[in-house]
Amino acid sequence: MKVARIILFTAQMDVMAEFYGEVLGLKTVSSEKGWREFKAGGMTIALHSGPPSPGKKGPKIAFHAKDVAKLRDKLVARGAKFGKVKSGEAFTLCDGKDPDGNPLQLSDR
Repeated sequence: MKVARIILFTAQMDVMAEFYGEVLGLKTVSSEKGWREFKAGGMTIALHSGPPSPGKKGPKIAFHAKDVAKLRDKLVARGAKFGKVKSGEAFTLCDGKDPDGNPLQLSDR
């Protein structure tokens, strides 16, 4: 099995669509009433109208980056919210959140 898409429910369709499309720079592949879908590598991220429920340990969408710090700076300049870049022995990562509070991560692994 492989992941086809991650579906996030949102009450802020326009704000979330702008975030995933303009701020993160993902290509829109579908735009219907109550549904937007964005190409994210080998899968898609879909936004579905409805109340968000990210919870305390909700799904985290991890995006691969060759240079985590460089991509973080680029996305923050576009309005994304990301914390500090953290480096370990085997990987570098940076955590953030989308406008609904869903966790995001930039990682080089």
